[in-house]
Amino acid sequence: MSDPENPAQQPAAQPRICAYCNRRAVAADWHPFCSKGCADRDLLHWLGESYALPADSPLDSEGDEG
Repeated sequence: MSDPENPAQQPAAQPRICAYCNRRAVAADWHPFCSKGCADRDLLHWLGESYALPADSPLDSEGDEG
């Protein structure tokens, strides 16, 4: 059984992988990305509407019926 006060006995953490470029993320500053560049590129994809969430039905157009 591992001792919570002794980090040497803790199981090794899995390496973090960047959510944008799939490289190993060393610093936790930009989690889940490996760098500010990947975080900014991902944000630009969202702002440019390259990413979209699926919808089950089209939006209702309530004001168009008369």
